[in-house]
Amino acid sequence: MEQYVGLDVSLKETHFCVVDGTGAVLARGREATHPELLAAALERHAPAARLVVLETGGQSSWLQRALSAAGLPAVIVDARRAKAALSCRMNKTDANDAEGLAQLAYTGWYREVAAKRPETRLTRALLLARQQLTGQRRDIENQVRALLRGFGLAVGSVSRAGFEARVWTLVVAEPLLEDAVGPLLAVRRALCAEVVDLEARIGAVARGSEVCRRLMTVPGVGPMTALSVITAIDDPHRFSRSASVGAYLGLTPKRRQSSAMDWSGRISKQGDALARHMLYEAANSLLSRVARWSAPKAWAARLVRRVGPKKARVALARKLAVILHRIWVDGTEFRWSKQAAAA
Repeated sequence: MEQYVGLDVSLKETHFCVVDGTGAVLARGREATHPELLAAALERHAPAARLVVLETGGQSSWLQRALSAAGLPAVIVDARRAKAALSCRMNKTDANDAEGLAQLAYTGWYREVAAKRPETRLTRALLLARQQLTGQRRDIENQVRALLRGFGLAVGSVSRAGFEARVWTLVVAEPLLEDAVGPLLAVRRALCAEVVDLEARIGAVARGSEVCRRLMTVPGVGPMTALSVITAIDDPHRFSRSASVGAYLGLTPKRRQSSAMDWSGRISKQGDALARHMLYEAANSLLSRVARWSAPKAWAARLVRRVGPKKARVALARKLAVILHRIWVDGTEFRWSKQAAAA
């Protein structure tokens, strides 16, 4: 008899539910969120498990790989799609969610999500750590600006390297501010040093990756953008068409069509936010900083005149995602001109 299992995972414990081939509940329970304990529990309650599903989350990749290694057919499903199916239930509990996931496994109404490889997750951890530190540095700079502004002192536009010197120049007018501003600047200084160290490590990872070096031949694309795209996609062969990558990263417009209404809105912003942000920054760099002319830059420059710079940068970010995926799959490098492509 076929059995289907739903796992509602939380930090300390996981609720499970087992249903049979007709959708009838066979067993319920909960166990500590540990692969060996969960595998033992499912061996007792679902020895003929055909499918074990768990939602995307912070522990999903680790748990799915461990359960698969234990011989269980575990897959990760899209949490947004699962939420849409489970929201019709009147009472939301962990036990009900586990049952709902088991029913999704039984009906097949789910979207499987690829689990990233451990080495990809380690590289991504470096990128996320840098993102967190740069965000904290920005918050501290804004806090210092706000403190000084309250005393009529404006920092103004200043480079990152000159920020601290500018602040100390202004604090001379209000010496009592030194006790408040000094600790903030000390923390900012430490954050800057850690960011530099992280960027050096990320650069070393990028230089050591043949794929990353090829992606960095695209104008505007640096190690951060290349690695963020690589860690977001992980396996490029998941996409049969490069054009699908733009939608996967949330860079295509949402559409709502019903009867006579057909509406296209802003980009969906689904998928990996870090990769989407870095692609937007790469597009901005290509348009404003890269002097050498290229086909993507010419295309975006024409688009700026039609729809404005912001929409053009978003469209260029989507085009860069498509180009990067095609280079990745083909094993080629960026071609600057049609003449170079024919050579």
